Amino acid sequence: MNVLKQAGKHLLVAAEIVGLMCIAILTVIAMGQEMVGIYHIQKVSLGDLLLLFIYLEVLAMVGLYLKSGRFPVRMPLYIVIVAIARYMALDMKNLDMTTLLGLSGAILMIAVAILIIRFGHVRFPYGSHDD
Repeated sequence: MNVLKQAGKHLLVAAEIVGLMCIAILTVIAMGQEMVGIYHIQKVSLGDLLLLFIYLEVLAMVGLYLKSGRFPVRMPLYIVIVAIARYMALDMKNLDMTTLLGLSGAILMIAVAILIIRFGHVRFPYGSHDD
């Protein structure tokens, strides 16, 4: 039974690494497509820069996960904040005041969640190994 558990554990780790590598490769492809689009248009906009920043954050998250073996919970929250800010920057003229306040409130709530998570991590740090 122990051999079966070990085999299952190795299979899950391998599937996890393959999935992370797929995410990384597809993110690099998406970055390349965005760069080609920018090159063809010959113009860089704020939306393009924010989208490239989101891609870099995804790559950083994958790299951090591969290095540490732990899922960086705050990283997706940073990505969400940048994505909402990108949405607001691109569609500012088409958004009404209620939507803008809602999106701003969402960013504020996510920022507070990041602070709470960070406080919890500092106040109650993880152990040196997984049990």
